[in-house]
Amino acid sequence: MTLHFTAPEFERRRQRLLTVMAEQRLDGLLMFQQESMYWLTGYDTFGFCFFQALWLGADGRLALLTRSADLRQAQHTSLIQDIRVWTDRADATPQQQLRAMVTELGGAGGRIGVEYESYGLTAANGKKLDAAFDGIATLIDASRLVDRLRAVKSAAEILYVRQAGKLALAAREAALATIAPGVDEGEVLAAMQGAIFRGGGDYPANEFIIGSGADALLCRYKSGRRVLGDEDQLTLEWAGAYRHYHAAMMETVVIGPPRDRHLELFAAAKQALEACAHAMVPGRTAGEVFAAHAHVMDGHGLEKHRLAACGYSLGAKFTPSWMDPPMFYENNPWVLEPGMVLFAHMILMDSDTGTAMCLGRTYLVGVNTNEGLTPAPLDLIVN
Repeated sequence: MTLHFTAPEFERRRQRLLTVMAEQRLDGLLMFQQESMYWLTGYDTFGFCFFQALWLGADGRLALLTRSADLRQAQHTSLIQDIRVWTDRADATPQQQLRAMVTELGGAGGRIGVEYESYGLTAANGKKLDAAFDGIATLIDASRLVDRLRAVKSAAEILYVRQAGKLALAAREAALATIAPGVDEGEVLAAMQGAIFRGGGDYPANEFIIGSGADALLCRYKSGRRVLGDEDQLTLEWAGAYRHYHAAMMETVVIGPPRDRHLELFAAAKQALEACAHAMVPGRTAGEVFAAHAHVMDGHGLEKHRLAACGYSLGAKFTPSWMDPPMFYENNPWVLEPGMVLFAHMILMDSDTGTAMCLGRTYLVGVNTNEGLTPAPLDLIVN
């Protein structure tokens, strides 16, 4: 069995979750988020793209319904003892099997929380789930219940996040050693991901972002590569990932002499990132972090070139995204707490001049302040 945490650590998580379930008068919880299953039991798979669910009853009992392909995966990577399999066939009805399982475990007639907001529960399967449980239980949307518990990291989790931060820095160093005129973007990606794998890291929960020239103004990965020119710009967003825990970074690298607009945008991005870092302390809200970002950017006259969000929480995440709640957007009331791991990204995309400038770092919220987990210098990089 491969477990990344001790039995007492998992038990503390289970008791925290049971306490919150009791506060919300839930007789059970059906988890469809892979992140919830991993956090609670260690279960590690990408099989959540098919129907599967983890049950936690108010009595503390766990049971997993999954496919045969994930039976051994669950046995090998989790502490779940009760693992049940639904069979692939043309007329498969896993929702009915889930109802039978929950009924057997005492959930009939109760209030059952469901992680509806999950990549692991499609809209089509969600409708079938509601139909299957109609008349036997009251289903309650509990999509953010585990998310809020996961947002505050334990000491054991923070050790993994720190390692992810070291891997992110190693990837940055590998990229900067590779970036030069005439280099293919694929060589940069290979150097970065290679550094993470050599350091014992994992695949990230989403692709690294890389774009040069006009594509430097994109903040999503796209297929296709180009060769860096003598005067160019390259935007990178990546994360070190260790035991699925992420620490992200973002940079725009200038190849050749920087334009005046690069210098102007960098000055604003650096000032905004420092303002956000100052706001990432216990008792402040995610919305206040965004307000710090917007205040600086708009003060530089860059409102049309910035985004409507400037970061989010990080943790143990699975495909298709390493983003966790809370996100930094206007008036988000989520209160920051010690133990939260937060990524702030300053993204400026000036389509009028074709100029990009991005800067991002990951921070750990402490008791009174925060600590940079990816402490690279905040300097404009010119290669």
